[in-house]
Amino acid sequence: MSHTTRTSLNRQIRRTFLPSILIATSSGAFSAGENSDSGYTFDTIEVSTSVLKVDTPAQETPKSLSVVNQEDLVTHAPQKLDEALRYTSGVLSQPYGADNDTDWFKVRGFDAATYLDGSRLFRDGYYTWLLEPYGLEKIEVLKGPSSILYGEAPPGGLVNAVQKKPTDVPQKELQLEVGNNNHHAVTFDISDSLQSGNKVKYRVVGAFKENDGQLNGTENIRYYLAPSVSLTLSEQTRLTILATFLEDDGTPTNPFFPAAGTIISSPNGVISPSTNLGEPDYDKYQRKQASLGYILEHDVNETWTLSQKLNYGYNDLYLRSSYAFPNADVNTTSIGRGIVFRDGNNESLTFDNQAVAEWSSEQIENTLLIGLDLQRHETDGVEQDNYSFGSINPYNPVYGNYTQLSTVNNIDRNIEKSQASLYAQYQIKLDQQWIGLIGGRYDDIKTTNHNKASNKEETRSDNEFSTNAGVMFIADNGLSPYLSYAESFDVLTTIDTTTNQLYKPLEGKQVELGIKYTPESIDGYINLALFDLTQKNALVTQNSVTTQAGEVTSQGIELEGTAAITSNTKLSLAYTYTDAQTNKTADNQKKQAGMIPKHMASAWLNVKGAAFNMPAWSFGSGIRYVGESKDNPENSNLTVPSVTLLDIMASYTINDKWSAQLNINNALDKEYISACDYYCYYGQSRSIVLSTKYRW
Repeated sequence: MSHTTRTSLNRQIRRTFLPSILIATSSGAFSAGENSDSGYTFDTIEVSTSVLKVDTPAQETPKSLSVVNQEDLVTHAPQKLDEALRYTSGVLSQPYGADNDTDWFKVRGFDAATYLDGSRLFRDGYYTWLLEPYGLEKIEVLKGPSSILYGEAPPGGLVNAVQKKPTDVPQKELQLEVGNNNHHAVTFDISDSLQSGNKVKYRVVGAFKENDGQLNGTENIRYYLAPSVSLTLSEQTRLTILATFLEDDGTPTNPFFPAAGTIISSPNGVISPSTNLGEPDYDKYQRKQASLGYILEHDVNETWTLSQKLNYGYNDLYLRSSYAFPNADVNTTSIGRGIVFRDGNNESLTFDNQAVAEWSSEQIENTLLIGLDLQRHETDGVEQDNYSFGSINPYNPVYGNYTQLSTVNNIDRNIEKSQASLYAQYQIKLDQQWIGLIGGRYDDIKTTNHNKASNKEETRSDNEFSTNAGVMFIADNGLSPYLSYAESFDVLTTIDTTTNQLYKPLEGKQVELGIKYTPESIDGYINLALFDLTQKNALVTQNSVTTQAGEVTSQGIELEGTAAITSNTKLSLAYTYTDAQTNKTADNQKKQAGMIPKHMASAWLNVKGAAFNMPAWSFGSGIRYVGESKDNPENSNLTVPSVTLLDIMASYTINDKWSAQLNINNALDKEYISACDYYCYYGQSRSIVLSTKYRW
């Protein structure tokens, strides 16, 4: 970081941070805290301020929002964040298959940004954050452009993970897991109070997991610890301190497969989904990541509430991962290989300050949000991409035919990105029926890409103004139609080879028309959304040169609903139609974007055993349908077939302390291609996890 940048950032932090500290330290005596309820409520899904930044029921906001709550997480028992989103409308989960070092999901046809309690988890190439699902309270998916609230972000939406926090009611649990692929895990979750009256509460969540990857010779061991403390500093002031630590150590699961022998029939046979086309004894993957932050809230009076979120994240990565090149020649039995090497770290500091005012008259309810958001991200490390790593027979791999990397060819690179933002949003509710929303945000972003080996540095400054607006009508019959408009921008950290300068930000705009229905006759809801989304300045390759002349459009329909059919039965349904088109094609004509299926659907049924006079039992079963998709239209016109997968769950309450649960995903062990993007990717094979839980 340069001296000028560091001084500017320190000045901004002092101006915003110190007044809030004075508020906290002068607040006086302790008092009881608020109850934290992560349970599911059909008619008013209360969304935490970490995603909308104001407490607003999801059914009363002109935005599309899906929530994977604690009940869902317990029921589905996901081992990765992307697994937890399999039954969420608008989300394509795990398009690259079972990858043990990255979470993969797309929202409305675009890669989604990831947040932890509203703080951005910065991603730069292979330097990505991983979240342990067991440490999460819930997961929120905000769909469409969200730059009004978060600044630079992809246009499709964002995924916000909410970390488990101290609870008013003490709870303690220990869980053991075993499963196929040599899966073993021990997890624990302890929440209690250090003082009477819940003035000081704490929670410690931890996990140890080990398992083999889907590919031969791959595995991973994980250590996870997430402590948190909640302090009630006064009747008006609350402070929650949060920390996480995660360490992964193993051999990476590289999911890249050639089209020949997978989606294209070959006279040499079929490449097995477990085939490792890398070097199991040479490939290596190590990750250490830690975060530390706080959430500070202060009620100034009946109108104003101040809140502040600070999060520091550190992510250290060592990755040495070899892979086979793409190949569509069915007669080829030897294909070349490359290798990716990354050894470095990234650091992130996010600092979001909010003031919320709520006041009302006889007919009007007003909510005003004002914020100052500061972010700084830096990636520093050595890297190497070698495209002459030997060859391999994908049908009968023999390992050892490679040359080890030489440190002489490493590139020492530093990437910095800083963002200072002011935003405001005003919401009005008239006669308990009409809701209007309008907001604006100004962002000042500076990006630097420094190649230390060649001493070349490219810097770019961008000033972006984003807006959003929406209107909703809440009818007496439970129908709530709405119309909204939103914008986004996404800053790139890579260099345009035609100009030798950093790329311009990608720009997104969306119009959405929807209906949210909360009928009085059933315990549940149905949400329908129609969206028209456009991203400009997309990267397009023309005559082997990548330029920013592209446009990606995504139009679609999302339908999502949940209902308690009886007191013992709950049904959740989701359907997504996405028509994603891009001119990033071989002939520069618009075609269906790669990897994005036009149709996706899912259904999950939960049944309590009491319906069969088996009160100790609970059963669940789900069906996931992923329709046909296309290969990247720059590469080919290949079509990836549709697939339907079955998941099942059964749990048994042994007594008031002991319980057991069985989860089987892809229960029929269907072998399928999840997507193609130059390469093709096998979907995750059958996974079986048996767990037993002890609560005290």
